[in-house]
This record gives sequence, structure tokens and C-alpha cells, in this order.
Amino acid sequence: MATIKPFRAVRPPKNLAEKVSALPYDVMNVAEACSMAAGNPLSFLHISRPEIDLPRELDPHDESVYERGKRNLKDFINHGTLIQDSHDCFYVYRQRMGSISQTGLVVCASVDDYQSGVIKKHEHTRADKEEDRVKHIDYLDANDEPVFYLSRTCAEVETIIEAVTSRVPEYDFVSDDGVGHTAWIIADQSQIDRLITLFAAIPRLYVADGHHRSAAAGRVRELRRDSNPNHTGSEEYNSFLTVIFPESQLNIMPYNRAVKDLNGHSVQEFMAQAEKSFAILPSPLPVIPADRHHFGMYLDGYWYTLQARPEIVNENDTVSRLDVSILQNTLLAPLLGIDNPRTNQRIHFVGGIRGNDELVKLVDSGEYAIAFALHPTSIRELIELADQDQIMPPKSTWFEPKLRSGLFVHLLS
Repeated sequence: MATIKPFRAVRPPKNLAEKVSALPYDVMNVAEACSMAAGNPLSFLHISRPEIDLPRELDPHDESVYERGKRNLKDFINHGTLIQDSHDCFYVYRQRMGSISQTGLVVCASVDDYQSGVIKKHEHTRADKEEDRVKHIDYLDANDEPVFYLSRTCAEVETIIEAVTSRVPEYDFVSDDGVGHTAWIIADQSQIDRLITLFAAIPRLYVADGHHRSAAAGRVRELRRDSNPNHTGSEEYNSFLTVIFPESQLNIMPYNRAVKDLNGHSVQEFMAQAEKSFAILPSPLPVIPADRHHFGMYLDGYWYTLQARPEIVNENDTVSRLDVSILQNTLLAPLLGIDNPRTNQRIHFVGGIRGNDELVKLVDSGEYAIAFALHPTSIRELIELADQDQIMPPKSTWFEPKLRSGLFVHLLS
């Protein structure tokens, strides 16, 4: 059963929330982070991407980068850019992007739940990225960015959140990408206690976005437990910052792919081989797949629709019937030589929010030879697969809108 815990958030004053908040660390490169933070010394990117304050030639995993993040967080707190609440609270966080609205509960989740499997994951982590997050969290002594979780919808939880969101919010602003962000504080102890009880009856939580941060939280707990002879299990480092959304509200976008070359094939050879597994039709317009097992392909200046032939799809297998698996197993691996997409440097993953224009730009630049647009994985597929303790191929889901960083920080000591 899911354990949630209130906490004393470190967060910006109302008048600074918009200037402090930033996109999460992993949706941009260093150059983009520098551009986003330019002229804004209050941007949370100075904490989540501290390499922007150091020479460009420096390795982003150098110890000095983690030290700079630690110093920047301390400075933000000392200067009142971030202030810690005086008592434990839950928080409600709503995002609006066009017609999409999602409202989640900001809590601390349990490391024990993650390690025991109450919190279900659907992706493996990469050792280098996990190690980076371990160092980042440990140096900061804080979870600076929340993990994005989903849960089965609970009517009474929704009723409590509706009551909270009927009040005047603590934050309410629209970020420069057009996404609206609104937050409320739950300080009433009876509501806090009831939410804890309700979540204790929810059998599972699911990682939507943040596998590396979740795994890193567990490793940081192990480091601190092993170095603390008085460890009791109640320390702050036994939990980590999350926002939990009901499954009914979440929006998954596709995670598209681009590959640098055709693995020695000519365009004609590749097309002939691909037609053994897919019906291929030219398209006068960029292809946005509307159905499962349909794909868009941009190659040599032209768009094509690919439809998987029925004989290559095993609908009885939870993993292999995913569109990301079909593409990987029938095109990327056997034809393009992408045997391990987690480590192969010839493949690039493109979040669906960037649209098909990004795929065209990559291929037309000459840096990439071919790109694929996918139909998004569904929430139902994610939950079914996670419940079976199965693992998706890497980069199977892109959740949007992204959680804004800097609105809530959880100190570990």
C-alpha cells in the first residue's frame, strides 16, 4: 500500500514563483539551459543545471558542477529567493496546456515503497545518468525536482483536492512556454491525515517520468543510512519529492526517433527490406500516426506512412505489441543496427512536444538520415505492463506538460 508523507517545502515567495520556476533539467541541453536562464539570476536552472554558471568546456559531471549547485541552493535560501514552510504540508499543483489540465498532489513518497515494488517502474535506468542524479541530490542535500507519478483515480482524493482548489491559490502564473501553473497549500491536519489514509488503501503508484531520480533517491538513502549509526527510518532522506496525478488526467505524447545513417543500405535497399514488415505509402504531408501500429517515416526528403503487417504483431505479448517495440525489433535493430538503443550513439530520441518539424530539421540538416514518428503509448498500456513487472524499451513515453522545477524543494536533513 502506498505511503505518502507531508513535508516542509522550500519554495519561492508568491511574487518570485514565475521567475524562479524552470523546465526540468533533462529536457534541454546546456546551450538551451544557458539561453533560458540568460538575464535571470533567480532561474532555478542555476540549481538544477549549475554547469550554466561554469566554463563551457568543463565536464558537466565534474565535482565542481555539483559543488556549484550546492552553493547556488544555499544562496537562494540565504537571500530569500527560496523560503522553507514552518510546518509539514501537502500541496496541490495544477498545470494547463491548451485543452489539457492535470491536477496532482505534491507529497514525499517512500524509498521503501520504491524498493519493494509498491511503486511500479516501466523502464530501466542508465548507470551514468543514475550516478549523476545520486551526486546531484547528495551534494544539494535535497530533492530539487519532483518525480512524476500516477495512481489509479480515487473519488475521495479527488473530492478533497476539489475542495482545496476552490480556494485562492498560492501560485498562479503562465510560464513563457504558455503552460499555466497553479498551486495550493494543504495545511489542515485533518485533510492531511485523511489523504494519508486514502493512499494507504491504494495498492500501487506508477512512475510516469523520473526513473533515474527515483532510483537515485534510493541510493542516496542507502549512502546516508550506512553512514548514520543512529538511523531510525524516519529521517527525511527516507522519502523523496513526487507529484502524483490520477491516471484519468494524464497526457502521453509520442517519443520519436531519428537515426544518423542507413547502416550501409541505399534508400532503395532500405525501403525494399522495410516493405517485408510494413505496408508503405507515400504521404504528401507530415505523418502523425492516428492509430496503433502505424508510423510516420521521413527519409530522403519525403514522408511515408508505415503500417505494420499483422503477422509481425503479437497482440498476446504486452511488451512486443507496443509500437516502440515493433519499430525497434523490425527496423531499428535488424536493418539500422541499433541493437541497444539505450547506449547506441547513432540514435536520437525526440520528445513529441517538438513535433514533426524537429524530425524534418534533423534529417534535412544532413546530421541524420531517417526519422520516425510514433503513435503514443497509452496509460492503459503503461499500467498493464508495470503491473506485470515488465519493462518497456527506453524512451517509450513522453509526458506533457512537464512539471515545473523550483516550486517545491524537499530538504533531506
